[in-house]
Amino acid sequence: MVKKILGTLLVVVVVLLGGALFLPQQVHVSRVVVVNRPVAAVFPWLTSLHRFNEWSPWAALDPNVKLDFSGPDAGVGATMTWSGNSKVGTGRQSIKEVVADQKVVCDLQFGGSGPAQAAWLLSPDETGTRIEWTLDMDVGNNPIGRYVGLFLDRMVGPDYERGLANLKQLVERAPEPQPAAQPTSPATTSANAATS
Repeated sequence: MVKKILGTLLVVVVVLLGGALFLPQQVHVSRVVVVNRPVAAVFPWLTSLHRFNEWSPWAALDPNVKLDFSGPDAGVGATMTWSGNSKVGTGRQSIKEVVADQKVVCDLQFGGSGPAQAAWLLSPDETGTRIEWTLDMDVGNNPIGRYVGLFLDRMVGPDYERGLANLKQLVERAPEPQPAAQPTSPATTSANAATS
């Protein structure tokens, strides 16, 4: 009886391990929101990791999370590391590419998992700005990692939706930047005075 149970368990393990080989190694998550503001009003919220924490979907999960920032305040090289409770974990995020008013790409490292890449892709929309938040991860050849990859969209997707909703709310509530006033030259002032 014991041999039969062990034999069955062995078959199950072999099937699971073999099945993992046919699961995708590359995992992609994507969520979209449209913000009723021009691209120029949205972009500064994405190039600063300090500002990211104002709308991050994970900020409320651990009010005592430890954050460390290094590099520039914004743009390429801006880096943030975090260490928090079991809901937040530990990790590192670093901005690696910025294309003005179009995209921001970050390298990510979550705890002991392999590297990942997140991006915010911006494009004009009829009512404002379309923002796509993506996550791409290579789960490697580890069978457990490949099975986890199957559920990554369901695990991360709702967080992305919540974060984008937070961002939309913040940007739409913020006052729109006003164009700078054009300086008045002395010649123009004199001409106006002469005609009045």
